[in-house]
Amino acid sequence: MIMTTEATPPRRRAARTKIRSEHRKGEAEKLNRHWRTLFLDCLADTSNVSAAARAAGIDPARAYKVRREERGFALQWQASLLEGYANLEMETVCRLRMGAAKDGRKFDIANALRLLAFHRENVLRERARQADEDEEAILASINAKIDQMRARQKAARDNLAHGDQNQPPAIEGHKCD
Repeated sequence: MIMTTEATPPRRRAARTKIRSEHRKGEAEKLNRHWRTLFLDCLADTSNVSAAARAAGIDPARAYKVRREERGFALQWQASLLEGYANLEMETVCRLRMGAAKDGRKFDIANALRLLAFHRENVLRERARQADEDEEAILASINAKIDQMRARQKAARDNLAHGDQNQPPAIEGHKCD
């Protein structure tokens, strides 16, 4: 094992949003440090901010404030809602095809369809945004690969121009352009 004298810098925690006392109504004395994960998981299951806040043991105002102030959390929130609406859509299709659930749970198909229609625009907008980001990432990856190829080509030309002896021997009968 190689030891280096350089110390690795300590990892910095992301700045946390300050929460005023009025946004802590009904919360436990000591907040679960994983409340964000609990909140987002429940939000994906229910598409209901109040129910997700209850499950995470927080006031909904805390969740809304953190969403406003932390872009990463806002993106996770949006992803959870999209997942929730995808789940609702699949459950609605299943109920339409199979009829009532065997567990006897009621399911209001008319309201589910209204809700899905209402949120369809949000879903389409988010999918377009994600596709745009994917396109940008793909273009950046392609450009990086082209830059690497150009650098290798330049290095090969420089080696040939300087008569570098470290070149691998040419293969007889093989033509290279």
